[in-house]
Amino acid sequence: MFSNSDLNQIKERGSELDVVHNQIENFKKGFPFLQLESPATPSDGIMVLSQQEIQARIELYDKTSIEKQIVKFVPASGAASRMFKLLYEFLDICTQEHQAEEAMNASGDLQSIRTFFDRIQDFAFASELNSDLEKKKRSITACLKGKDYASILEGLLNNDGLGYGSSPKGLLKFHKDELEARTPSMEHLVEGARYAQSANKKVNIHFTVSPEHKEQFEKHIKLKTPTFESTYGIRYQISFSEQKSYTDTIAVDLANEPFRNSDNSLLFRPAGHGALIANLNEIDADIIFIKNIDNVVPDKLKDDTVAYKKALAGTLLKYQETIFACLRQLDNLPSAQDVQDMLDFLRNDLQIKNLPELNSMEEKVAFIRKKLNRPLRMCGMVKNEGEPGGGPFYAQNHDGTQSLQIVESSQIDFDDMAQKAIADAATHFNPVDLVCGVKNYTGEKFDLTKFVDPSTGFISQKSKDGRDLKAQELPGLWNGSMSDWNTLFMEVPISTFNPVKTVNDLLRPQHQ
Repeated sequence: MFSNSDLNQIKERGSELDVVHNQIENFKKGFPFLQLESPATPSDGIMVLSQQEIQARIELYDKTSIEKQIVKFVPASGAASRMFKLLYEFLDICTQEHQAEEAMNASGDLQSIRTFFDRIQDFAFASELNSDLEKKKRSITACLKGKDYASILEGLLNNDGLGYGSSPKGLLKFHKDELEARTPSMEHLVEGARYAQSANKKVNIHFTVSPEHKEQFEKHIKLKTPTFESTYGIRYQISFSEQKSYTDTIAVDLANEPFRNSDNSLLFRPAGHGALIANLNEIDADIIFIKNIDNVVPDKLKDDTVAYKKALAGTLLKYQETIFACLRQLDNLPSAQDVQDMLDFLRNDLQIKNLPELNSMEEKVAFIRKKLNRPLRMCGMVKNEGEPGGGPFYAQNHDGTQSLQIVESSQIDFDDMAQKAIADAATHFNPVDLVCGVKNYTGEKFDLTKFVDPSTGFISQKSKDGRDLKAQELPGLWNGSMSDWNTLFMEVPISTFNPVKTVNDLLRPQHQ
């Protein structure tokens, strides 16, 4: 299947030949669906804390965090192009052959296009866009009056304008006030200052970025950190990483043979956010907050975000304390009652169901140790109000137990009516609001790559140079890549979830 040239290419990428062969087998066999047992709900699997409990968890975190190494981990490598999909489609039909109103009426989503232009001055980037147009002897007002929509869109999207169509989300202007316009990266700096301080008021923030955007990020962050350091009396330590090339997956043609470029070399493609488990594994910290780059709000709405981030972290510390105490007890000849209490803790607190029949004390201790000595994550869950995203479920594990998992729709067999009924009964969804404990009870860092379920993944059909191909993504970062972690869910308010998937999302009240 592979020539000597192919083998050299694989080796130079840092990829493993066995892994590449396994990826090709995945294309041939497909990935099995995850077996759902039931939805996680507030009555079974999702904690709903009272305000008094929330405050207690916040106080626990505030008291303990000064002794911890804390990192805020922000996946920020995604390009913003999908935000502007509708605008690109409109620009394609807004040509000299069409009158402006005809182009407007030809749009597949007329109301969204009209909303964009009617409220264009409400976008944080409007002032910068107008300045760019003025260099070309135009203005937003003049273009709107003359129904010259194309000039506005070209100024916004093209590289000879603001270049937003090819920029990363993290560097777009999302919010504005009377003082400044802010990018999501800036908002994450502020968030970090408010809930992710380690000892000596140090704030560690790690961004994963694309190689072509790293220099832009570095310059942008460096420009703004002095101001926020002065405002919040903290000191930033900002780091960046890129998705590892060895995590890329091989592409195949529709016959599941390796897809080849025009020069006959193998085509490898980025393997989705699941590849970031390698980046996360390099972070040395006691607590890691994970949140997507686009889920940010202006300062006036940050209080809920800060409070619930701290509450999630405080809850993680509370459970971690019990887990560590159990593991230390296992090292010191626990009594039969101690072991029974630990099994009850697995069932009732860590929500691990369908435990196996364990007869001897040795079997019980080994099982408990295996289940407790794992990374721990607290996941915020919001009530399902129609937003896209994975959901919280109890799912079957390879060892026969059942545990809490974040499950994407592509992992569910909707042709199976029983599975569809479980999926339809879900009350909450995953806003990617995670707090992670990645060290064990002796203070050693877990190797996170050993807690991944390689049998989960995603296959999609793409094209390159006019030829169809199949692409494969690794298990998602908060799905299969964390499937063998201990997982707990807590309800958080919808006010903490404000993603920007399309440009018009920036017109929502939460972003104004």
